[in-house]
Amino acid sequence: MNDLSNSQIAFLDACRKHRRIVHISRIAIFLSFLFLWEFSANTGIIDSFIFSSPSKIALCFWEMSLDGSIFVHIGTTLYETILSFFLVTFISIVVAVLLWFNRKFSEILDPYLVVLNSLPKSALAPLLIVWLGATPLTIIVAGISVAIFGSILNIYSSFSQVDPESLKLIYTLRGTRRHALTKVVIPSSIPAIINTMKVNIGLCLVGVIIGEFLAARNGLGYLIIYSSQVFKMDWLLMSLVLLCIMAIGLYAVIGIFERRYQR
Repeated sequence: MNDLSNSQIAFLDACRKHRRIVHISRIAIFLSFLFLWEFSANTGIIDSFIFSSPSKIALCFWEMSLDGSIFVHIGTTLYETILSFFLVTFISIVVAVLLWFNRKFSEILDPYLVVLNSLPKSALAPLLIVWLGATPLTIIVAGISVAIFGSILNIYSSFSQVDPESLKLIYTLRGTRRHALTKVVIPSSIPAIINTMKVNIGLCLVGVIIGEFLAARNGLGYLIIYSSQVFKMDWLLMSLVLLCIMAIGLYAVIGIFERRYQR
């Protein structure tokens, strides 16, 4: 019994050591990248006007934080992304439920969903501006359009792959299609729905940025386009860094939700 306990302790220590090595390596790579970037910009190896530097980006963020302008851009993009994400999730689940209830309807719509999912969504943005105008609604719709069709296909595919024996048990106990949906299909598809949400949060952010490129007066996408036009590369790279941080944060929130569900 003592040998088994020692083996378990050794295994847990090895796991903790592995995690520490991974975390330390990640941090070391990131800090090395920042150091090399700053060193190269300061010594003239790269053109600091074109490539900027970490210190310039930090100074730029600090200056825009003092007047609060950067928080307006961050808040606009964050609001549009979260709203697009929730709308995509809600619409996808509702449509997937309707398709599951009506097999003939799903077979009719399947090729159209596949084609729309394969269509480059950036090509729709100019058309959305013509239809809806240069408004926040256009940006939100652009964010929805990037993720919605793939999300519907993924969730409906998960619904269709539910264990048939579980469904047969529900029907044997005189359950209805509604009972099968609420007791078996949706509960067993929640992991797939969460995985789809993880993908959708990034896609919605991409769609919102595409919309902001063309139809915005605020937001990080607008700031990227504006800064590229006036050659303020510090603003542009700062916006890209903030988008990376935002994407990581939104993905982490979904991860927290997933872990709580698993518990």
